[in-house]
This record gives sequence, C-alpha cells and structure tokens, in this order.
Amino acid sequence: MNAEIASYEESIRTRLEAVVACLDGLTEAQINWRPTVDEGNSLYALAAHTLGNAQAWVLGIACGVDLRRDRPAEFAATGIDTFELRYELTRLGAQITGALMAMTPERLERRFVPSQELWGGGNPAHEITPRYALLHVIEHASLHLGHVELTRDLALIHA
Repeated sequence: MNAEIASYEESIRTRLEAVVACLDGLTEAQINWRPTVDEGNSLYALAAHTLGNAQAWVLGIACGVDLRRDRPAEFAATGIDTFELRYELTRLGAQITGALMAMTPERLERRFVPSQELWGGGNPAHEITPRYALLHVIEHASLHLGHVELTRDLALIHA
C-alpha cells in the first residue's frame, strides 16, 4: 500500500474505532437513548451509520465493490451492547484494509459519478475521485465522533 493510501486507511480506522469505543461501558438504555430534538440519534444509531457510511464510501465508491446500502436502517439500528458493532468494526476494518491494499495511486485520480444509493441522502451524487471519497469518510467519521461524544455525555445524564 502506498504511503498516501496507508494514511487514509489509518485515519479511517482510527476514527471508526473511536466512535465505537465511545459506547464502551454504557448500558443498553444509554446506547439506545435518543435526544429529544428533531432527528436526534442514539449512540448506537450514530455508530451504525458511521460504519455504514465508511462501508459505502470506501468499499463501494472508492474501491468499486458491488454492495447495497440501507441508510435508513443505519439510523434505526438498536442494540443491547457493543458486541455487534465491534464485530462489524473488525469485519469492516479487514475489508477496508484489503481493498485499499489493492488500490493503486493512479486510481485515486479516476473521475466518476457514484450511485445515489451509496452516496446517501441529501444532495445528488456528482463526479468525484476515489481520493475525494476517502477524504469524505474521514470528515464524516470525525463529524459523527463529535456527535457521539456529546450524545454520550447527555445519555449519561438522561438515560
């Protein structure tokens, strides 16, 4: 794996691990508690969505793996503990590492329009590069890590 791609892989892995680690030591009620604000998400849902986004954007968009995404299910996800999320993190981490090991530096520059299903909600998909997709995952996971940290603090008080 070239140094640039290895940097992306490490950054993505570190952020995904941090998101899931924020749920450690919490009760079922705490990981599933939702803030009483519009579109408030539980810790479990935020973690499931962050992993789902990474799978879609790294494997599906950047690496071209044929896969499906159910984004609404990510936000509806619940769990009794972090066992399933840790399993998914381990499985996804291995898949991401394997896919990025096969990526060439030249592929980072290839321009294409990803499928809207993998792109997600909101804005329509537009032309990007795999490099853009990898940087998006880092930005997205960082944003949701902040959400998870704040929601954890609230859940400890309210749940």
